[in-house]
Amino acid sequence: MPNSAAKRPGSGRCLPSAEAHATRFARQREADRTATAQDYVELIADLIREEKEARAVAIARRMGVSQATVTATVARLQRDGLVETQPYRGLFLTPAGQAMAETARARHELLVRFLIAVGLDAETAEQDAEGLEHHVSDKALAVFGKFLEGR
Repeated sequence: MPNSAAKRPGSGRCLPSAEAHATRFARQREADRTATAQDYVELIADLIREEKEARAVAIARRMGVSQATVTATVARLQRDGLVETQPYRGLFLTPAGQAMAETARARHELLVRFLIAVGLDAETAEQDAEGLEHHVSDKALAVFGKFLEGR
């Protein structure tokens, strides 16, 4: 008789049902798919705020990628309705791109504050938040926020 929650050897943890497992992996794949878009729109918003413009060369330098990679990614962001370009000018966020950037920034800042509160140094917290911000659930973020409010 198959057990839908069989224990993993040596872990003490149970294997979730196939449906629950598939849902977890689907969520993870979606987070991976949107991570690049979130990173780009967040950086574009930061560059516009700090330097008054966002240009492909600055994005390439800050992300450590080629300008060709930036061009291809910006084209995808344009198709997705997140970024607008104008000849001989920088990049601009659409309202949808701006909303995504604000959400990504808020998630990042909350995670940095939480990681520092539980004892991580600021530099490592910043680095780790870059990956976590795309993968942590809204439910977990709410719990982290409540934890921080209680401090």
